[in-house]
Amino acid sequence: MPPRTTTVRLARLLATVLLLAIALLPLRAAASHLSPAVAADTLRSDLLQAQLALPGDAQGSRQALAAARATYAEALAPALADVAAEADARALAAFADADAAVSAGDAAALAAARGSIWTALLAGSTGALEASLARGDAAAAQEWLALREFRHATRFSRPGADATLALAALADGSLAPQAALAAVRADLLDTYQARLNEALADVAAAEAQGFATRRAEAAALAEGYFTILAPAYASQRGQTGTEAAAGALAALREAAVSGAPAAEPLAVVEQTLAGFRAAPLSADEQQRRAGQLLRFLALVPVEYGRGIRGGQVAVDLEIREAITFYDGAAAAFADLRDALAQRDAARTEEAAGLLAELGRQLHAAGTGGAVAAPGDVQAETERALGLLRQVMPAEWQRADSRADFDVISAALDRMQAAVAAGQYDLAESARLEAYAFLETGPEARLIAFAPERIPPIEDLFWYGQGQHKGLAFLLSGRAPLAEVAASRAALDEELAGAQATLSGGSAPVAVGTNAAIIVFREGLEAVLILASLMGSLKLGEQRRLRGPIWWGAGAAFAASAVTWLLAGTALQALAQYGERLEAVVSLIAIAVLLLITNWFFHDVYWTGWMASFHTQKRRIIGGAGQWVGLMVLGFSSIYREGFETVLFLQALVLEAGNAVVLGGVAAGLAGTLLVGVVVFAVQAKLPYKKMLIYTGIMIGAVLLVMVGNTAHVLQVVGWLPTHPVRWLTLPYWAGMWFGLFPTWEGLSLQAAAAVFVIGSYYAAEWMHKRARRTASASPAAATPSA
Repeated sequence: MPPRTTTVRLARLLATVLLLAIALLPLRAAASHLSPAVAADTLRSDLLQAQLALPGDAQGSRQALAAARATYAEALAPALADVAAEADARALAAFADADAAVSAGDAAALAAARGSIWTALLAGSTGALEASLARGDAAAAQEWLALREFRHATRFSRPGADATLALAALADGSLAPQAALAAVRADLLDTYQARLNEALADVAAAEAQGFATRRAEAAALAEGYFTILAPAYASQRGQTGTEAAAGALAALREAAVSGAPAAEPLAVVEQTLAGFRAAPLSADEQQRRAGQLLRFLALVPVEYGRGIRGGQVAVDLEIREAITFYDGAAAAFADLRDALAQRDAARTEEAAGLLAELGRQLHAAGTGGAVAAPGDVQAETERALGLLRQVMPAEWQRADSRADFDVISAALDRMQAAVAAGQYDLAESARLEAYAFLETGPEARLIAFAPERIPPIEDLFWYGQGQHKGLAFLLSGRAPLAEVAASRAALDEELAGAQATLSGGSAPVAVGTNAAIIVFREGLEAVLILASLMGSLKLGEQRRLRGPIWWGAGAAFAASAVTWLLAGTALQALAQYGERLEAVVSLIAIAVLLLITNWFFHDVYWTGWMASFHTQKRRIIGGAGQWVGLMVLGFSSIYREGFETVLFLQALVLEAGNAVVLGGVAAGLAGTLLVGVVVFAVQAKLPYKKMLIYTGIMIGAVLLVMVGNTAHVLQVVGWLPTHPVRWLTLPYWAGMWFGLFPTWEGLSLQAAAAVFVIGSYYAAEWMHKRARRTASASPAAATPSA
């Protein structure tokens, strides 16, 4: 071959190689400039391919592993080597373990290496993120934050800080770097502790199922998550304790990879980590978790007892619900255990043992094992609750409405699950339970601080006929799951808004003021009834009719006081009947009030005014039945308001304590008594006929308010249909103070009551005039009566 030809070919070959190199440069540059999250995702995908190829395709596994190593070396290692050297070293060591596993065809060892590489990346990202925040570089911090994991949030356990929002606030200058660092650190520590716990649970599950590869990976992940938490562990339990914990986790990984039993090293790890919380809870979150613990634990024997009949599981859904509440209580206890142990280690450990035994009993019943007697479960629960209340500080036991909203959500979950299973009776029971928690907890605070949020919530709980029908209406008609789910979603939105409204807390002065307003508002209606009736019964034999009204009012006041004393236990049991009980009492009060109004105009007014035309005043009212009727009126008019008041004030008591609320109650009662004194004083100075007319008007006004409120309650519980007046919008205070609600039924019934009252007055006037004409025409009229 001529030398010239050879030279030409060589030149062409070099040119081709050069062009190829130039073409590949952008690809290599792109690889080296991948964002941390994208690079990590690419690397993780390659590692999974390596795992899937083993053992059948060792060459393919080796190639996928080499691609993952190249991605790490080009896109991640340069940055991590500077800011997270330990994480970089662990990643390189894990890649070496992966090479050895592929060469040996050991799938379990490769799975463990994959877990170690991934958690090394997470640790490296955490270090790089904190370094970026230390220098105030929000953009770099946001890039590294994208390389993270998230905990599986539930209604029982939510992260206390949001790293994403913290970095956004840092970027716009509304948050200082140190504050952003604290928020991010709390979020990530909370997340990786949750992931550590999940990994340990996966180890136990894989051990039970005989999944060797999965067990090895979960053990390696647990070890890797702990490396991120280790500084927090060391700050709480010292360096020696940290080394012991790290050693226990390493032993667990080695047992899992080698195929040895992992139960014993897993138990050592769990004992070592017991009570540890990487991101300490704030005081506010501690109170919330304590409220969840007490509330959920108290519900366990209730649900369990409903599911057991004759020593057998009769309703599996109830047992699952008991387990759900237990799991929520156990999660809350785990978060609080370290803090509780610092207050009383012995009682905390005893409570932990009782909870563990309770968990074993529940899960045994739920998996077809031995069924514990409901009484035994109740006893275990009460002992645990007693210990916890002894250890918890008083402020933790002042349960707030957030735990109630969590329980409401759990009960609604149960309702929806029952509908999915076609068990509408159980669904209705769960709906009533959810509403009971609303009524005995958050509703009272909503009445005090955000009453406008109550009507849409009640509509969706009961028989609302808006865009989304009420759950009670849907369940009574056995509506399909899709409709129930849609109304449940709408209710969730309303409840979330209510919870957000209440989440800010309130000052003691605000609580006391609102307690006073509640007492005054509820007491005013009763006072008007009593004052108007008492003011009209002041002549001759009429005075004796005051007695039964006073006796009834006194009995109702005493009953209200007893209800207050029993509120901590009785109201929760009665709450599911609260609206219905109110409806029944209201109907009794209206019925008696209608009779009294009729009697008032047709007997008291007419007879009293015509006294000068009679030679002898006949007995106005006789017989025990009328005496009892007046007593029932006195009782129902007072107790109806007393029951509502006690119900409304319970959440305020839990929030601010008895002293603050009772101060507001005293102020409200003082205002109510003042109004009563003024009304009596005014009536005492009125001429008899005018007094009768004015008190009659007062009774009629109270009757209209009572009819409007009762109609609304009857619509809430579904005993009266609801047809909204679409063109009429009334403010909430119109219903709260005057019983005016924009429905045809309520307004029509109020109009009918008004016609009755006004008609009674004019009927009495007509009878009065006729009687006067008769008396004037009678010969006896010539002689004045005595």
